[in-house]
Amino acid sequence: MLSGLTLVGTVILLTVATPLLVIFSPVLVPAVISVCLIFSGFLASGGFGVAGLSVLSWMYRYMTGQQPPGAGKLDQARQKLAEKAREVKESAQYRLDQAAHSAS
Repeated sequence: MLSGLTLVGTVILLTVATPLLVIFSPVLVPAVISVCLIFSGFLASGGFGVAGLSVLSWMYRYMTGQQPPGAGKLDQARQKLAEKAREVKESAQYRLDQAAHSAS
């Protein structure tokens, strides 16, 4: 009996609501789209804020000498980059010396 009443109530509600939704859809659809865009914008701005604060916190801990997660990898990458720069500098100096020697 309860399920029958629920079914009848649902059918009556759909019968009443469908014409209203069709009549007001030119207003409702843009309103729903606007609300979704505003909500997603607030979520994105909050996420970017949290990400920015966490980056600033990581940088502060790194600069004060604490070891935040990933600091070791950053140091390794810095060392590899310094080694590569030294190799490039030595190679350029060697080629300049070769060019100067062959020109004379």
